[in-house]
Amino acid sequence: MRDYNKEKRIKITQRHKRIRVKIHGTKEIPRLSVYRSLSHIYAQLIDDDKGVTLVGASDLELKKAIKHKVKKAELAKEVGKLIAEKAKKAKIERVVFDRGGFQYHGRVKGLAEAARQGGLKF
Repeated sequence: MRDYNKEKRIKITQRHKRIRVKIHGTKEIPRLSVYRSLSHIYAQLIDDDKGVTLVGASDLELKKAIKHKVKKAELAKEVGKLIAEKAKKAKIERVVFDRGGFQYHGRVKGLAEAARQGGLKF
């Protein structure tokens, strides 16, 4: 019997490695890295030259403030807005988008579009 979850994770990792060869973040234009698990979504702005996370956001921060149940897609959009706000405070306007091997679809797309609406340029 095949372990489909393991195969899926391996394929995501392979895609992410392929993407990371082409994408590199600097202090001026950091990499907006997205990680999507089954229950949460995370976003970070990373300076690859120093190997430092400049700004980070996740839906875990929002769940503390939101008392009622919200769909995961809506939370992803809120995380996109939150990462854009934090980036503005850190005086970051341009980023390079790293979808982390995930399809540009659903929650990943929602986060990216909300970050664009929040003022980030990719």
